[in-house]
Amino acid sequence: MDIQQRRAVARDLFDAAVAAAHPAGRLAGFLPAAPAGKTLLLAAGKAAGSMIAAAEAHYLDVLGLPPARLGGLGVARTGYGCRTRVVPVIEAGHPIPDKAGLEATLKVLEIAKAAGPDDLVLALLSGGGSANWTAPAPPLTLAEKQKITRALLRSGATIVEINCLRKHLSRIKGGRLAALAAPAKLVSLAISDVPRDDPSAIASGPTVPDPTTLADALAIVAKYQIDLPASAHALLADPAMETPKPGDPVFAGSTFEIIARPTDALAAAAARAKAAGYEVVDLGPDVEGEAREVAQKHAALAKEAAAAGRRAVFLSGGELTVTIRGKGRGGPNQEYALALAAALQGARGVTGIAGDTDGTDGGGGAATDPAGAIVDETTLSRARALKLDPAAFLAANDSTGFFEKLGDLLQPGPTLTNVNDFRAVVVDPAG
Repeated sequence: MDIQQRRAVARDLFDAAVAAAHPAGRLAGFLPAAPAGKTLLLAAGKAAGSMIAAAEAHYLDVLGLPPARLGGLGVARTGYGCRTRVVPVIEAGHPIPDKAGLEATLKVLEIAKAAGPDDLVLALLSGGGSANWTAPAPPLTLAEKQKITRALLRSGATIVEINCLRKHLSRIKGGRLAALAAPAKLVSLAISDVPRDDPSAIASGPTVPDPTTLADALAIVAKYQIDLPASAHALLADPAMETPKPGDPVFAGSTFEIIARPTDALAAAAARAKAAGYEVVDLGPDVEGEAREVAQKHAALAKEAAAAGRRAVFLSGGELTVTIRGKGRGGPNQEYALALAAALQGARGVTGIAGDTDGTDGGGGAATDPAGAIVDETTLSRARALKLDPAAFLAANDSTGFFEKLGDLLQPGPTLTNVNDFRAVVVDPAG
């Protein structure tokens, strides 16, 4: 097997992982029966449009529900909307919330609040929902919320820590949507993009109890030295801003299920790799840590396997972090790939792919941002021929610039799903 064939194997594994998590093939089996009143689809995140489209197909075509009994609103990342028939989908900013997201979220709150006891509120949640559903608690303004979000994203804080702070500054996150939806029946169906599939972390848990506290949020602010405006300090000092906890009656009768998760994506990739004759080493769906440090560990595993003549694929998921020190472009998957190439040092027979299953990795928030990158045994030699120094690009956090020049960016475009990051290191030393 030559280098191009190994690269094709790596890309095929990524595509299999993404396809396994798309709502078109997973949502229908989880949808509840239509109620006597209206079915209200409230969706947020990168899969908001595709989840609404799948739900509409089920209720309108399979169950024959009249369109007048279907309503709601979806809010998706810009570029991630798709054609729907009854329920509109608004595109909004991600990862930085914007005015479109704020205005749409206020409409979502109105829809939930107006739901009656004969209605069903169906919350369709996916990664990116934290940014798309943005409703800062007064007196916090959108501009202040945007500044806080930028500081958190640059700090190296984990997504769980970021969401903890978000919940305690919001009118919708951390279980608050559930309180508004009562007395309607509330059913939440989610695509998980978080470690350990924690319901309270997916889209910042708008419909489930929040185990984090105001004290936790303050500790995160102190840990990362986040510069908060006075309005945010006032909210975090207000006991009334504590989120509803497990056992709160606002959650009575509501349900929550995950329809797709990172393990599903890894399982699909593993099956594809085994069918191709590879030994599969599953490193787990919840890998966390600095992207460049994790890459070094994975490179060591791959080099050891290559030296032993093993034909193997190392799979992993989870969300890595990047502590930004430079002014370059990139995201955790591209930084991982660059650090992986540097650590592999051209090891023969090793190809790696790292990509966000939503189709974009870091970047400026455009739907055209790359999802990640592919590396192989020629990456460093081709870089040297172009006078590119991998270490310098790493120091500048400019992994996009590096792979752009090599033509090795992974650019599938919006996938309309999101089960976090996917990484595969393919070892085929006999190739």
